[in-house]
Amino acid sequence: MARASAAMAVATAVSRVSGLLAKVSLVAALGLGMINDSYTVANTLPTVVNELLLGGVLTSIAVPLLVRAQQDGARQGEAYAQWMITMGGVLLVAATTTAVVAAPLLTELYLGPDTRANATLTTAFAYLLLPGIICYGMSALLQAILNVRSVFGTPAWAPVLNNVVVITTVVVYAVVPGEISTHPVRMGEPKLLVLGIGTALGITVQMLIMAVSLRRSGFRFRWRWGWDRRLSEFGGLAGWVVLYTLISQAGMVVITRVTGQGTTGSVATFNYAWLLSQVPYGVLGVSLLTALMPRISRAAAAKDTSGFVADVSLGSQMSAVLLMPISALLAVAGGPIGVAFFSLGASDVAAADRLGWALAAAALGVVPFAITMLQLRAFYALKDARTPTWINVIMVVVRSVLCYVALAALDPRDLVIGVTGAMSVSFVVGAITGQIWLHLRVGRVHTRRTLVGITRTLAASLLGCGCSIAVLAGLRSAFEPAGPLANAWFSLGGHTVVVLAVSFGVLAIFRAPELKPALDRLSRIIRRR
Repeated sequence: MARASAAMAVATAVSRVSGLLAKVSLVAALGLGMINDSYTVANTLPTVVNELLLGGVLTSIAVPLLVRAQQDGARQGEAYAQWMITMGGVLLVAATTTAVVAAPLLTELYLGPDTRANATLTTAFAYLLLPGIICYGMSALLQAILNVRSVFGTPAWAPVLNNVVVITTVVVYAVVPGEISTHPVRMGEPKLLVLGIGTALGITVQMLIMAVSLRRSGFRFRWRWGWDRRLSEFGGLAGWVVLYTLISQAGMVVITRVTGQGTTGSVATFNYAWLLSQVPYGVLGVSLLTALMPRISRAAAAKDTSGFVADVSLGSQMSAVLLMPISALLAVAGGPIGVAFFSLGASDVAAADRLGWALAAAALGVVPFAITMLQLRAFYALKDARTPTWINVIMVVVRSVLCYVALAALDPRDLVIGVTGAMSVSFVVGAITGQIWLHLRVGRVHTRRTLVGITRTLAASLLGCGCSIAVLAGLRSAFEPAGPLANAWFSLGGHTVVVLAVSFGVLAIFRAPELKPALDRLSRIIRRR
């Protein structure tokens, strides 16, 4: 598990860095205004439809079901995977066709009447981006099959190519003459076509790379139609997951509509802040979860309750110790990060600073988000898709209520910060609810041990933040960089060094057991040298 997690972490780190470059280049080219708002909403629509119809099901329950099929024998496991590809492909083609026809309705649903985005431009982008539903869905399915076959590298590296294509698209967009007009919107404008088609091409390349990798792993595809004996089991679980996804998307409609009533560019600001806050989870949390899920699924299938609880508890503690210091860094350095990366090109310092504060609010939810995702996958491994749905209902209700409270109480300029804060609070509620529900389901789940580990890591992270603020205050009294951009990079560098060094240093001094694998490996490397 450690080797798989480490390999995926390296690949995912490269993916997230390249993804950050892609987002920075998009903001530099488009700014944080109406065009970026419209593009951002349209770019989320393919993932929304995919999640509603297939993606959420695949990422949640495909691995446990594929593991169970694999236990019946390699041939049976491959046949089940072939059937999933066949049925998934048919469903995705039908969904894509329907979504493209209904693009104006989808745009109206998400934007609402009070948005500052351009509905016509959003619909134009949607026509170009919605065909990517097929690629999003097949990518999720192929990744699940590769993971069950213990192929973790390709799914982790494939998004890098997607990001390279997007960066190339932005470069081409910058050199193509003309502009994207909004009054009226012209579907045939070169810049609009380059941005839309190039973005769709990125996810297509990602899917093709995984298809080639699956072929090289020895998998041979053939069409499999008709009834599969596991179809009823799959359908029962899938129904609850689809309901889960519907609830999530209802929450996203609320977020998009509320955020759209802030200042122009707030929708894109929220999207970028949320994606940035997910970088540490994507590098470390997803790698850990992906490596743990086959183990958790096997323990659940074998009714090994002690092994199941041990792996879930380990995942929660590891998530906290790996992610909390980085989350603390994002919280204390959110403003400098926004200005350092997103005040270039068509963007401005004020909009970038607002994005940074939204990132700080989103960072507070990184650890509870990681723990909640682990808990939900644990329920799916137990073939329980109903409980995650009810936990999600609780989170979405809390999130939606807080969003409307923010809409009523905050200045439009600060609304996006309030919305990201509402997201973070909802995941804290979700993590607490999930832990209680797991206890009710399987008995003792090492809650005290988990809380001790989280508290220890939180104390170390807060100490790191306090030391960093003090050090930066002292440095600024002796040396103040000229200009907002230079000051942002100066602050970011100082916070990064002090927060991470103090946080992880304190955990190492007090021999936090969650750090033991990393410390042992570091000791072996030092001894070799």
